[in-house]
Amino acid sequence: MTPITEVEGRRLALTNLDKVLYPSAGFTKGEAVHYYATCAGALLAHLYNRPVSFLRFPDGPDGQRFFTKNVPPGTPSWVRTADIPRRSEEGTATFVLVQDMASLIWAANLVTEFHTPQWQADSPGTADRMVFDLDPGAPATIVECCAVALWLRERLEADGLHVYAKTSGSKGLHVLVPIEPTPSEKVTAYAKQLAVEAERELPGLALHRMTRSLRPGKVFVDFSQNAAAKTTATPYTLRARAEPTVSAPVTWDEIEGCEEPGELSFLATDIAPRLAEYGDLLGPLINLNRARKLPRGFR
Repeated sequence: MTPITEVEGRRLALTNLDKVLYPSAGFTKGEAVHYYATCAGALLAHLYNRPVSFLRFPDGPDGQRFFTKNVPPGTPSWVRTADIPRRSEEGTATFVLVQDMASLIWAANLVTEFHTPQWQADSPGTADRMVFDLDPGAPATIVECCAVALWLRERLEADGLHVYAKTSGSKGLHVLVPIEPTPSEKVTAYAKQLAVEAERELPGLALHRMTRSLRPGKVFVDFSQNAAAKTTATPYTLRARAEPTVSAPVTWDEIEGCEEPGELSFLATDIAPRLAEYGDLLGPLINLNRARKLPRGFR
């Protein structure tokens, strides 16, 4: 019999809760749903009013993975949605908005990563945050990403911006910046300029091009996720990796002190204690008082 639970007055059927999603950790679907419930206060703040793309992995990380951008079949009528203009053709696409605990638990039952754009549903293509995805090419690791992140922080702060960071939940780091609403193409142009500077200032370490032959041992500074059509792993989302890793906010002290990759790898079970100790380290991203204008020429 499928368990029925009530969340904020909504009745939800939660299926296959005993199913092991992450065999190496014995981590079940029920534990994944519980994880999303326990970090909901922080996660929902970063999902709010942002169209969600789901990277689903219902049979675990070793099974089939697939992106779902449009509203999935069977979505309850009470889940809020947004019609977003298509960029490559006429018309609109309808996306899910995960605005409350009931919607979050419904989505968690799909077994998913959450991915969101740098803009909100009522202003498509006008970004209120900027991201740099630091992706290490082996044998480089997140340790090398930390060196690039520290350079980016100094450079961004020189332009009067506030800078925060989280792990990708995979191999690298995400550097995040709250900004005053700015067209995505201008944000992308500014981010590209800094990625090019990073490659010049950190020779042998940073790279702004995706060319595969150049990647080994270097950190790719991916600025392209600022494009209006792109999304990034939402803070606190589980990732479809071998273990139940999370895209977790981190402190700059942790980044400065990182000497081994494992020091900045966080599992679902690590997040509640971190929230208790630090609160939401990325809370400033949704604080309008922290948003700043990009330099002249990129507004």
